[in-house]
Amino acid sequence: MRRGTGRFGKRWIVAISTLILLLPGFLLAADGIYRVSDFGAVPDGATVNSLPIQNAVDAAYAAGGGVVFFGPGEWLSGTIRLRSNVTLELAAGATLLGSTNLADYPEIRPEYRSYTDRYTVRSLIYAENETNVGLRGKGKIDGQGSKFEGSLGGYAGRKEYYVRPYMIRFITCSDVTVEDLTLTNSAMWLQHYLACDRVRVDGITVFNHANYNNDMIDIDGCRDVIISNCIGDTDDDAMTLKSTHGRPCENVTITNCILSSHCNALKFGTESIGGFKNITVSNIVIAPSKHREKLYGHLDGISGISLECVDGGTFEGVLIDNVRIVGPLVPLFMRLGGRGRVPVDGMEKPAAGVFRDVMISRVSAVCAGNIGCAISGIPEHYIEDVTLRDLRFEFPGGGTEEMSKLPVEELADKYPECTMFGELPAYGIYARHVRGLTMDNVELRTQEKDARPAVVFEDVEGYRYQNLLPDTKPKVRR
Repeated sequence: MRRGTGRFGKRWIVAISTLILLLPGFLLAADGIYRVSDFGAVPDGATVNSLPIQNAVDAAYAAGGGVVFFGPGEWLSGTIRLRSNVTLELAAGATLLGSTNLADYPEIRPEYRSYTDRYTVRSLIYAENETNVGLRGKGKIDGQGSKFEGSLGGYAGRKEYYVRPYMIRFITCSDVTVEDLTLTNSAMWLQHYLACDRVRVDGITVFNHANYNNDMIDIDGCRDVIISNCIGDTDDDAMTLKSTHGRPCENVTITNCILSSHCNALKFGTESIGGFKNITVSNIVIAPSKHREKLYGHLDGISGISLECVDGGTFEGVLIDNVRIVGPLVPLFMRLGGRGRVPVDGMEKPAAGVFRDVMISRVSAVCAGNIGCAISGIPEHYIEDVTLRDLRFEFPGGGTEEMSKLPVEELADKYPECTMFGELPAYGIYARHVRGLTMDNVELRTQEKDARPAVVFEDVEGYRYQNLLPDTKPKVRR
């Protein structure tokens, strides 16, 4: 009787072939370290090493976990799919280079649905539904993002999303650690953590000015997050919290970081579907970007701190303390709006959300613009219980009497940005549709004379102030 491989025979052939590929790694990784060079990867900056690197990851995973190690050299690769209990480690002198060929980034459509499905389906480093995963080391990851469409390098003005991969994307993972690395030149967002639990990012250095949408980090509906000791310089938003689905961002601590951005240095809420709860930010320096060419924003930044809730959800329990801001047009912006994005087409647009219980203290700002700071809800939807304490903001001045009389449009359904209302009728703080506003030891000064009041209230209920400089009452508009 003629023997054929058959369905089961083919499976055995595949299994044996895979074992042959991985066997050298098993033999050489008795110490739990899987060197990508042992799997055939070549650090010449030209050979695409996606397969041997993935084989090293898979061998570590099959053995119950381990470290996939990159020695000195340039390791070119497309998508690497990280697995549970596996850490990528880049030694000093090692660079993981993202391939510039889009074909080396297969489309991966996550099981978890979110608004970011509209942005990209490709990533250099990807993990989904994994636990205990990480990246570490003194080396560098370079996405070579300027070689993709949308960059200044030949494709200026083209901003298509799907042709530009993220550098790092972790979805519904737990116990995620990223530490010490230098990360640069992503073609899209540099890091996206979506619906993850227990995320720790520590000691990284980011320089991301290669393309459109060059965010430093996007924490999206994650729980129990610590970000510390990081330095970031980006074209788009730097420290960014989002909720692009129904899960809130909650229990997040951000501390001891230096941030620079042509857009918004510290920004919560471009998307806010699930909301934000229990967030603390402390010991932050916001400085002008060292990169003096921009795709978005303003060379010295649009805003220092922007807190926004415009897609439903609840924004509450946010504490920001000890921040120094130099450069951006606006030091502080708060917005409750009614844009109402939904994660999946066809869903009912949510009502305006809830924005309450925010404390901001010990913030010093020297700003480049005379727009002023807005704290604005919308009719029948109020920002509630905001405390501003020990603030010192300096503005350039130059505002006119005519500017103090200008109406401010509601713009309830518009994209949230601190420049959305134009120049405000107050040079310092303009508050509208707010209940429960406390201002204590707040100094608002200008370099040149400004004819506008320092503080203007419009539809503000239950406000208290003391030690307000200049020593004048807030102007109340009816």
